[in-house]
Amino acid sequence: MSNPNPQPKVHFEATPNPQTLRFVCNRTITDFPAEFKTVQETARSPLAKKLFGFPWTAGVYIGKDFISVSKQDWVDWETLSEPLAGLIEEHLERGEAVILEPVKPAASSGAASGAASATASDSDDVRMIKKILEEEIRPAVAQDGGDIVFHSFENGIVSIFMQGSCSGCPSSTVTLKLGIEERLKSLIPSVKEVISI
Repeated sequence: MSNPNPQPKVHFEATPNPQTLRFVCNRTITDFPAEFKTVQETARSPLAKKLFGFPWTAGVYIGKDFISVSKQDWVDWETLSEPLAGLIEEHLERGEAVILEPVKPAASSGAASGAASATASDSDDVRMIKKILEEEIRPAVAQDGGDIVFHSFENGIVSIFMQGSCSGCPSSTVTLKLGIEERLKSLIPSVKEVISI
C-alpha cells in the first residue's frame, strides 16, 4: 500500500539571510560543493544554469544535500519558493546533472569551493584550524544553507570564504566573530582574528 502523502523530495527552509532560501534534498546531490554568483560561472552546473535562467536570481550555492538560492530584493519568496522546489525536484528526478566536474579553486582570484584538506606542508595550527572548520563549523553553517572555506593562516589571521546564505547575510559578522573566531581562539592560542575575504 502506497503512502497517500509521500514526503517531498525537495523542501525549502528559511535561512538567517532573508534573501536566501535553502532547498533541502532527501539525498546527496554532489560531493563537490560549489558557489555560483553569475550566470557566466554556471558552465559546470546545469542546475545552477537553470536557476540563473530567472532574472531574479542573485546567487546559487550547491551543497552536499541542499541548494541555497539567493534572490534580488524586488521579488518575494512567497511566490517563488514552491515552484522553485518543484523545479529542483524535477531536475533531480530526471537524473539531470547537478555539477559536471569538481569546481577547483581559482588561484588568481582566491575563490574556493568545498573543504580544504590538510596537506603535509601545513603547520600544526593550520591542520587544527582545518579540522575544526571541517568537523564543527561547516556542518553547523550548512544547516543554515551556507559554507565556510579555509583560505589561509598568516600572522595570526585566519582568512576564510563565506559562501551560500552566509554571503551577504546580515548575521554573518556575528557568525564570524562570535562563532568561528571565538571557537578558534579558544582552542588555538596563535589565532588572533578571523576575517572573511
